[in-house]
Amino acid sequence: MENILIKLANQYPVVTITGPRQSGKTTLIKHVFPDKKYANLETPDIRQFALADPKGFLNQYDNAILDEIQRAPEALVNLVKVKNMFPKADTIN
Repeated sequence: MENILIKLANQYPVVTITGPRQSGKTTLIKHVFPDKKYANLETPDIRQFALADPKGFLNQYDNAILDEIQRAPEALVNLVKVKNMFPKADTIN
């Protein structure tokens, strides 16, 4: 599974992991990518940051693990829009 995740992450800008609650998705992704920044959108302050300032959020959490993104689907739409505006940028200024 680890090799598959690494391969997918090298091929695609976004990799989504789905599965039942408490099945080890977060543990797995943090194990495979220990150096990646991590943002849990279940945390109210982080969710509000993603909603209010998607550009700033992506500057801070570019190429990061975004956990519980389903808690803020409107944030996902905004993040995709901003990222599409700057497709080649590692960070957005």
